[in-house]
Amino acid sequence: MQTDFWNNWYFGWGWFLWFGIIFLLFSSMGNWGYTYSAHRKSGLLGQKGALDFLNERYARGEITRDEFSRMKVEIARAA
Repeated sequence: MQTDFWNNWYFGWGWFLWFGIIFLLFSSMGNWGYTYSAHRKSGLLGQKGALDFLNERYARGEITRDEFSRMKVEIARAA
């Protein structure tokens, strides 16, 4: 029995198969994009450098302005 391609594939249930594949593709890309951005944001916020710790110590008053300036220059030289 010979069947017509258009009748069996596009007007039958074949469109539903392609719709499912396209939907899975887009949802997978969306999920990847969301998780990538979420992990990137959380990774950047969790990392502190030496200058961040130095600024916190200066803000708390643990070190003087002269010590802060000297340590800041040393950190800049090391980086």
